[in-house]
Amino acid sequence: MECVCFPDTIRDCLCASIWPDQNWGKAAVPILSKWRWFAITLCTTVATGILFWGMAEPLHHLHRPPPALAIESGSSLAAVFSLATLHLHWSFTPYGVYTLVGLVFALSYYNLHQPFSLTASLAPISTKLAGNRLGKLIDVICLYALVLGMSASLGTGMFAITGGLDLLMGWTKSALLLAMIGFSIVFSFVFSAVSGLHRGIAILSDVNVKAFFGLAVFVLITGPTLDILSLGWESVQDYAVNFFPRSVNFGDRVDRQWEQDWTLFYLANWYAWAPVAALFLGRIAVGYTVRDFIFFNLVFPSLFTIIWMSIFGGTSLTFDMHEGQSLFETMELKGEEIVMFQVLGSLPFGRIISLATLVMVFISYVTAADSNVSAMSAISTHGISPNQPEAPLWVKLVWGSIIGITAWLMVSTAGIEGIRILSVMGGFPALFLVIVVAVGLVKMILTSGARRSDEEQPF
Repeated sequence: MECVCFPDTIRDCLCASIWPDQNWGKAAVPILSKWRWFAITLCTTVATGILFWGMAEPLHHLHRPPPALAIESGSSLAAVFSLATLHLHWSFTPYGVYTLVGLVFALSYYNLHQPFSLTASLAPISTKLAGNRLGKLIDVICLYALVLGMSASLGTGMFAITGGLDLLMGWTKSALLLAMIGFSIVFSFVFSAVSGLHRGIAILSDVNVKAFFGLAVFVLITGPTLDILSLGWESVQDYAVNFFPRSVNFGDRVDRQWEQDWTLFYLANWYAWAPVAALFLGRIAVGYTVRDFIFFNLVFPSLFTIIWMSIFGGTSLTFDMHEGQSLFETMELKGEEIVMFQVLGSLPFGRIISLATLVMVFISYVTAADSNVSAMSAISTHGISPNQPEAPLWVKLVWGSIIGITAWLMVSTAGIEGIRILSVMGGFPALFLVIVVAVGLVKMILTSGARRSDEEQPF
């Protein structure tokens, strides 16, 4: 079989004969269908966040837009800015980070026979990092980053569930309730990770994404449909026009404090998740081409998220503007976790939909966490290869417990601010790895001559 890699990129590129029992190159066979691939990719990345922040975040931007933009609070212009900001924070930017690191890892792991390690993504820079002390240090730093990033996301899920239990069951948020929810989620995602890629992870992802589509269609039809479509279209235009200047805050278009509270907070979270999430995303891409990888890890999930945010963000904005900012006042009084259930409860079959959404929030974090726990455990285990991809049970239990305890400690003592702290602490060290990986990808493309045929050959 032929060796499939960017030609002349790295001198010691190894061929498929290294793993003779596996088909590579043109003969590579995908381990997932395209639908399951898309479902797992979506659920591995932003699933919990779009449920929690999709309706709450735009209310902040509607009533507290950056002063430097001179937008009137609560105005229609502020609503467009709010929704455009959701697109900026949740679509192409985070998925661009995941796709970058995941693609380089997939090429290095499958085509260059690098070990299952975070240093594999640095192979275009140096193939000597894997296994040495610096390489192990990089693995440790990125595992630390992901623990904090996953803990922040788990905290978000715990808050969202407490909001639903408060509104639907009258259960008041407490440290004990948060601990019980956290334990249930950790137990579930560890169990799912133990069952493997083709059972727990794939099944939960499939169910979760189908539920996403169903809920989105329901809200679009039963909610303020015309307002959603109008506001969504305007926000997409605003997002496209202002994508670059707002991404880098060119010319200080928004205030530094606002940027730190929102855009930089999200970037830190994406960076914290990216290195280890990319290992999982790269591993499941076997049998597909580079072009496929870009579409299923960047384009399709980003488009889905833009549509989702247009529907859910547009609904909460419309409700708030039509009801004299009552939704915003409720959020200020009871917290962001109450917003989604407050809006869904006002729609037809509100209680049933709210209960179903409560289950979705639970499953969403489980589906995001099980794949990353699987990847974290594999990094911590010797002998992981395409033929033996799973780590022992006890390793997964250890990582799941660490994440659960960290999340509970922070959210029970510091609340939403605790989630922000965890995100920033996790994202800062991971930022440097992402930058080096980006440089490596540029080097790989330039030294290969960017031959088009490579895009048509699978990993």
